[in-house]
Amino acid sequence: MSSTYGEILKLSIFGESHGNAIGMTLDGIPAGLPVDLDELQTFLNRRAPGQHEYATPRKEKDQPEFLSGVCNGYTTGSPICAIIRNTNTRSQDYENLKDVPRPGHADYTAQIKYRGYQDPAGGGHFSGRLTAPLCIAGGLCKQWLCTKGVQIAAHISVLGGIADEPLYLDWTAPDLSMIGGNFPVCNPEAGDKMRKAIAKAKEDGDSVGGLIECIAVGVPGGLGDPMFGGMESRIAQIVYGIPAVKGLDFGSGFTGSYLRGSQNNDAFYVKDGAIKTQTNNAGGILGGITNGMPLVFQAAIKPTPSISLPQQSIRLSEMETASLHVKGRHDPCIVPRAVPVIEAAAAIAIMDAFLSNPEF
Repeated sequence: MSSTYGEILKLSIFGESHGNAIGMTLDGIPAGLPVDLDELQTFLNRRAPGQHEYATPRKEKDQPEFLSGVCNGYTTGSPICAIIRNTNTRSQDYENLKDVPRPGHADYTAQIKYRGYQDPAGGGHFSGRLTAPLCIAGGLCKQWLCTKGVQIAAHISVLGGIADEPLYLDWTAPDLSMIGGNFPVCNPEAGDKMRKAIAKAKEDGDSVGGLIECIAVGVPGGLGDPMFGGMESRIAQIVYGIPAVKGLDFGSGFTGSYLRGSQNNDAFYVKDGAIKTQTNNAGGILGGITNGMPLVFQAAIKPTPSISLPQQSIRLSEMETASLHVKGRHDPCIVPRAVPVIEAAAAIAIMDAFLSNPEF
């Protein structure tokens, strides 16, 4: 099903942007895993709307209510179900979108697919609002992976043409804490320039996109499978479920296609009895299977399609060109809030791979 992910771990996302609630079920999780709700809330707050000048003014607390699967701070072995109630909606801003679809949004394709039965308010099931329950599942998986020695972090690699410093090959888990927070960058000066780029786009009634780089440190070798079960495939499937993601590459990615094999190959060596590589152009994955090096990938995030500038669209009822002024509350840049979502998706994919390989 389109809203379900996983091989052993089964994640389902449900709800609409302006419905009573959004939520998730997470099945296949063993009993006895610890759950820190305070840590989870801190993670969810990084994605929550209405907290910054570069985010939508829609305010939602995004506090999860667990209906099953967690008791006394531990998983019970039954499916974990959690919801987040929507408390600040303005559905009237979206009443005309079935007839006049927004450029860059799924309004038109949803109309074709569901023949008008879809909920258009706030984008319905296509909204980035649905990444909140994804972050519930991913936040839990991040906690459990930490017990396996795996830490996951991401940062804004590029925003509005402004580049941050890259994540380095020899970073260890404690170093990743420096890129946390609500505007995660490695270089604060680059972060200041990015904020100014967002402010300028907002002033112009426009939006900007960017790249997010994610790293998982401590992932053991041997996770994943050849062909369609490879780690790239597992991660890509869930990351492409995040609205606004339009591209994905691992390690040197598209840049590597410009290199020779002698430049792109990662030479092996032994250090302290462990096999490592001198570079990490493979992004920690060879043949779909992790090689023990940091797992690294980048996701391309498109500019927010809902902008204040007038846009050309069509009036479907009359099959004629129409001018559209988008109403509602929208982010001039969704990249900062998408960073924890990318982390969550990576954690879910890696956790599922762990469960698929019980010897780990």
